[in-house]
Amino acid sequence: MVCMNLRRRGALIVGALLLAGCGASPQVESPPPSPQVVSENPPPPVEKAAGMAKSDPVSVDIPKIGARSSLVSLGLNADNSVEVPPVTKPLQAGWYSYGPTPGEVGPSVILGHVDGNKQKGIFFRLKEMAPGDKIAVARKDGSTANFVVTKVDRVPKDTFPTDAVYGNTVDPELRLITCGGSFDREARSYRDNIIVFATLA
Repeated sequence: MVCMNLRRRGALIVGALLLAGCGASPQVESPPPSPQVVSENPPPPVEKAAGMAKSDPVSVDIPKIGARSSLVSLGLNADNSVEVPPVTKPLQAGWYSYGPTPGEVGPSVILGHVDGNKQKGIFFRLKEMAPGDKIAVARKDGSTANFVVTKVDRVPKDTFPTDAVYGNTVDPELRLITCGGSFDREARSYRDNIIVFATLA
């Protein structure tokens, strides 16, 4: 069944909020700072994950739930919602091509149906995923981006956590998204989304 309400806010908005220093304590007057003392042995800089070079994904493999699929490129619909693979091919997964490719720094997103066309979808068992489970994404350059699940959420579609899914990250991360929860027969859609969060191993 088609997953709706997967909307993306611009990553610049997230970055602007971080740069603005939200939640900072009020400024108070203080005496002039004393001369700075520089250590002869400063601590080493904190290393950030370098990630992998940009390369389009070609397939996803999730051993825990027996899900394997090639990946089609997905963009945005006219209403700014994220496209999904054709419901007539529920075993086909797709990746959000406006985001980072899997393995690059940032959140890569792969979407798939829970069911459709009167059969189980590629992510029918996605709700069974748990922290520690493995996800492998083969890439066009011949490399494989291997991810480890950190958490699994089920959220109502009308409160979809856009920033948590699409907002900037300092490490290479992955999100898998499908429909879940109870089925709304009038809307012909599931009421919730299942979201799997993972980081590059």
